[in-house]
Amino acid sequence: MFLSIFDIFKVGVGPSSSHTMGPMLAASRFLTLLVEGRETIPGAGTLTRLDCRLHGSLAFTGKGHATDRAVILGLAGFRPDSFDMARAEEMLHTIGQSGRIAHAELGDLGFRPDEDVIFDYGPALPLHANALTFSAYDERDALFARETYYSTGGGFVQTERDLSEPQDDATGPQTPYPFRTGAEMLEMAKGSGLSIAEMKRQNELVSHSAPKLDTRISTVWDVMNRSIERGLATDGILPGGLNVKRRAKGIHDALERERGQNLSAPHQINDWISVYAIAVNEENAAGGQVVTAPTNGAAGVVPATLRYYLDHVPGASSSRIGTFLLTAAAIGGLIKTNASISGAEVGCQGEVGSASAMAAAGLCAVLNGTPEQIENAAEIALEHHLGMTCDPIRGLVQAPCIERNGLGAIKAVSAASLALRGTGQHLIPLDACIETMRQTGRDMDEKYKETSLGGLAVNLPEC
Repeated sequence: MFLSIFDIFKVGVGPSSSHTMGPMLAASRFLTLLVEGRETIPGAGTLTRLDCRLHGSLAFTGKGHATDRAVILGLAGFRPDSFDMARAEEMLHTIGQSGRIAHAELGDLGFRPDEDVIFDYGPALPLHANALTFSAYDERDALFARETYYSTGGGFVQTERDLSEPQDDATGPQTPYPFRTGAEMLEMAKGSGLSIAEMKRQNELVSHSAPKLDTRISTVWDVMNRSIERGLATDGILPGGLNVKRRAKGIHDALERERGQNLSAPHQINDWISVYAIAVNEENAAGGQVVTAPTNGAAGVVPATLRYYLDHVPGASSSRIGTFLLTAAAIGGLIKTNASISGAEVGCQGEVGSASAMAAAGLCAVLNGTPEQIENAAEIALEHHLGMTCDPIRGLVQAPCIERNGLGAIKAVSAASLALRGTGQHLIPLDACIETMRQTGRDMDEKYKETSLGGLAVNLPEC
């Protein structure tokens, strides 16, 4: 299955790609299903009401991740890529007061948020830890339609049929470099004489004109960079009840004051890398606009590493942004295809670990690394996140998630630097590391996979 750079990097809304963006998109898909059903079923009755049942991790951490709000807003026609926070708050208030959702084609539908978003705390459904089931009823209160969707991380949404049926590569675009593994990627690079970014670009040009591709890549970076800038300029307390203070602005202000005063140790560069990532993830935690990279919970790693390159590496050029992001997306696609980027499925190794591998590869590429060095950089970064759990306190994408992005970016820079010191020859192939992550996630106890039933989520002392 071909994964575009725009499958990996999606413009969306915080705090979670799997728990906020995915459910919002699933609600939109269900509405389309209802419209199509009304048109194709003879004598279909009048739809009168809807409900939604959240399963697994979506139930256990749904409140902290705003999953219930995402479902309501998705049914009201909102989408992550065009999300308007002020209008959303107005709509939530209106639906809460009226218990109705108005739809242009389906009419006025009953939906009482407090009763019709059902948190099912039983066992997760077998196909994936993030599942939600929508139901629609007619005027006799008979079931008209029901569909279960699985939010598999990074804003990807699939049905049971999608997950159960084997993927057929022939159904997607026929790309000139259809690598599905790291080994295939290196072999094709060797055979073609192209870089990883160049091969990825040729694959993208099957579906996009060159000007459109460049414009969309530029938009991805613009949204990433704006999320950094907003985070660096905003202080206050993050929502959700943990009273987590936003720190990016204060750290950045201090770094700016110290710039050029010869007061800093060399390791202060880590503070710059971290503050860019923290800025993004504070924006995400506040429900702001970010880019999945490859998820919202890990959205700060890639932009922080790219911003580090642009602002702090001598000779850096903005003309290399596309190379960075195309390379990073190629690595993200390998991980998504062969393992997972979902914290609810494999723990945070699949989120921040994947993001760190992507960022390391991108940085290595713009520092003129060979394909072998780039693959090595990705492997180093991913290897040193293996086994990382996902245990957000109160289900909020705040602690330990925000700081974890900063450390993921620092590891990405270190991994790229180490890889560039070598020839690209190394002991553990990237494919073996990705498979190890998949196996580790499969064996990991469920309470450490975004249920907030273990780890830091249950060991925070009550003050």
